Amino acid sequence: MPLDTSLIEHLGDELYDALNARQVVAPLTERHPEITIEDSYRIQLRMIERRLQAGEKVIGKKIGVTSQAVMNMLGVYQPDFGQLLDGMVYGDGSVIPAGTLIQPKAEGEIAFVLGRDLQGPGITAADVLRATDGVMVCFEIVDSRVRDWKIKIQDTVADNASCGAFVLGDRLVDVRTLDLRHCGMVLEKNGEVVVTGAGAATMGSPVNAMVWLANTLGRLGMPLKASEVVLSGALGAMVPVVPGDQLRVTIGGIGSCSVRFGK
Repeated sequence: MPLDTSLIEHLGDELYDALNARQVVAPLTERHPEITIEDSYRIQLRMIERRLQAGEKVIGKKIGVTSQAVMNMLGVYQPDFGQLLDGMVYGDGSVIPAGTLIQPKAEGEIAFVLGRDLQGPGITAADVLRATDGVMVCFEIVDSRVRDWKIKIQDTVADNASCGAFVLGDRLVDVRTLDLRHCGMVLEKNGEVVVTGAGAATMGSPVNAMVWLANTLGRLGMPLKASEVVLSGALGAMVPVVPGDQLRVTIGGIGSCSVRFGK
């Protein structure tokens, strides 16, 4: 039985307040073990509604839980999605001020910039490539408002798929010149290589993740729109970060991107 609307709103408001206060909450699944993934998306929408009321704008989407390892960890076998807002975006070389995030981790990803709308269901890989203006290197800085990252899939979905911030590189590359499955990634932290990966880690190809998102959103009556940015999923493991850390990610054929975390 779905959670009632008043509880959905309460939990969405709780996560919104935790975001603003830079505080954590107890896992939703501990307090409401009956919660479903559908309930969690309703909670996410409430949290986003509060952010929009405060003046932010949706500028894209993120796809999460795209690797087999994360699926196994959460005990689910489907990705999830969250909303990107204009208050989350940073440019290449930016400093993310101290106190902006709660318990951040960084992932190297490929960001798609759409040149035309994508309306599922029925979207194919060829449709995604035709609709893509270009791809960019990016960091997704995931962050959880749930205490100690003790999350199940319902917790992370409700918490806007654990979105924190994202950092875009400064090059837009024609996706038709690339084989995204074989784009290698190197992620450096404070000058040392800490993660390597490749496009195939993201559902076999980041394009497959984009197909999944367009069709999932289409079934919900939500199009992907021209000019939106979509973070297509991690190419390797998450890296915990603390104030003072300097990160750089390089993806073959696309470029590089860096970010520093302020003290």
